Amino acid sequence: MKRGGAAINARGKKLLLELERAASRCAWCGSDPAYIRYHDQEWGVPVYNDQKFFEFLILEGAQAGLSWLTILKRREGYRKAFANFDVKKVSHFTPSKIERLLKDPGIIRNRLKVEAAVSNAQQFIKIQQEFGSFSNYSWQFVKGEPIVNRWKSLSDIPATSKESDTFSHDLKSRGFKFVGSTIIYAHMQATGMINDHLVSCFRWGPVAEKQYRQ
Repeated sequence: MKRGGAAINARGKKLLLELERAASRCAWCGSDPAYIRYHDQEWGVPVYNDQKFFEFLILEGAQAGLSWLTILKRREGYRKAFANFDVKKVSHFTPSKIERLLKDPGIIRNRLKVEAAVSNAQQFIKIQQEFGSFSNYSWQFVKGEPIVNRWKSLSDIPATSKESDTFSHDLKSRGFKFVGSTIIYAHMQATGMINDHLVSCFRWGPVAEKQYRQ
């Protein structure tokens, strides 16, 4: 009887926690499970791994003109199509490989975006060679520390910033494509260079404390 009561109590606490999180969660992720999982587990967590940086560059470039949820639902398709986001392998994709990708239903079959992913991979490697890692290069645009914002409503969150403008301009000067300031601002949010969780969101605190830093 006690065990049953304890189990019910545990379920009740879990339900209460979920209700509290749902009430405070950033509203942009809506009710889609994939979106909620991304918000709760990834968005805003500082990234220092080059493979993860490359993944987000591919996904955010693919998003241009589309919703992020559209891309999230194809994430595994992109993972398979782009060699688990192995930048060296992608940099060697041939024209025939690109043609095959343009027939792959698991990704957005846009020639410019697919070709840009391959071209960007080549430029990505050059940055690694110059700076030691793409992570080192990226974090310089926020002076090595995440920018922690304190937004109270979604309408407060900007689409770009002076940091994303500078980052975008530098990437473009190096030959990157699909890296406008709006795309790069989203990239900086995703990789934790900018914490844009609302202060009322249960994720703002843990992300702001940078407890995930490696």
